[in-house]
Amino acid sequence: MRYTFLGPVGTFTEAALLTVPGAREAERIPVSSVPAALDALRSGRADAAMVPIENSVEGGVTATLDAIAALDGSFRIVREVLVPITFVLVADPGTTLADVQTISTHTHAWAQVRNWVAQNKPEAGYLPGSSTAGAALGLLQQNCGYDAAICSPALAEAHPELKVLAHNIGDNKRAVTRFVLVARDAVTPEPTGADKTTLVIPLPQDRPGALLDLLEQFSTRGINLSRIESRPTGEFLGAYFFSIDIDGHLYDARVRDALRGLHRVAPGVLFLGSYPRADQRVARVDPVHDESSFDAARSWVESLFPGGRPDSLKHHI
Repeated sequence: MRYTFLGPVGTFTEAALLTVPGAREAERIPVSSVPAALDALRSGRADAAMVPIENSVEGGVTATLDAIAALDGSFRIVREVLVPITFVLVADPGTTLADVQTISTHTHAWAQVRNWVAQNKPEAGYLPGSSTAGAALGLLQQNCGYDAAICSPALAEAHPELKVLAHNIGDNKRAVTRFVLVARDAVTPEPTGADKTTLVIPLPQDRPGALLDLLEQFSTRGINLSRIESRPTGEFLGAYFFSIDIDGHLYDARVRDALRGLHRVAPGVLFLGSYPRADQRVARVDPVHDESSFDAARSWVESLFPGGRPDSLKHHI
C-alpha cells in the first residue's frame, strides 16, 4: 500500500495515518494540501489518502469537504480516526516570547488558540501556513517571515533545534480532529453495529421545502444525522450541496431504503462510504426501524400478490 497525507512529516494527519495497521511499514507520501493528496489518489500515485474532515471546535474542514465532493463513485471512505489535539508554540533557540511579533500555523490550528494568543501575545500578527508541521519547519529556514509557529508536541520533540516557548496552548483542552482514509476501488467494510455513512447531496432545486424533502428521507426511517454542512458548488450564487454523515451502514435496511428515497429526489447523490465509527458508539434504532421490521413490511407487500407479480411489474423492487 502507498499512502498519501497532508504533510510534511510530523503533522496531526500523519499521526492519524500511523494508527492504520501496516501504515508504519508502508510507503508514505507527504503532500502540501488536501486536494494534492486526493489528486495523488486519482492519478494512481497512491492507494489511499488520509485527510482531516472535521474538528470538534471549528467544525468541517472546508478544503476537504469541497475536494471530496468532487470525487467520483470509485472512491470510498474506509476508516475514520480521532486524534486529540494539543498545541505548542515553538521558535528558534534564541527567541523569547517577548520577541514574537508574527506567528504562523494552519488556519484550523489558529482558530483553536486564538484566546491564548489574545491573552499572551495580543500584538502578534498571524501568517497562515499550509500545515502545523510546515509552519514549524519553516522556522529552520532563513527569512521565513515569522518569529514563531504553532504545532504538535510530537513535532517539537522530533526537532530539538526548535525551542518550545509555551505548552498546551489550545483554548479547548478536549479538542479532537477527525480524519478519514479515502481509498480507490475499495470494498465497503463489513458492518460492525457502530458504523457511519458519508454522503454528498446536491440541492436539486432552490425552492421552498427542497431541503425538507432530503431530510425526510432520514427522519421517516429513524436515521440520525451526526453531521450536516452546506457548501457552495461554485456554479452560481445560491447553488449548494450538503455534506452529511448518518448513523448506520449501507447494509442496514433502513439506510438502503433511505438511499433509494434520496436518489428519487436528488439523483446526483454521491455515496462516499460506510465504515466503522472510531468511537465505537452503537446507534440506537427503534424497533419500528430495525431489520426485522423492514423484512416484515416487504413480506407483507409481497403477500398481496398471491399468484406472484405480473411480468410487467417484476422489474420493480
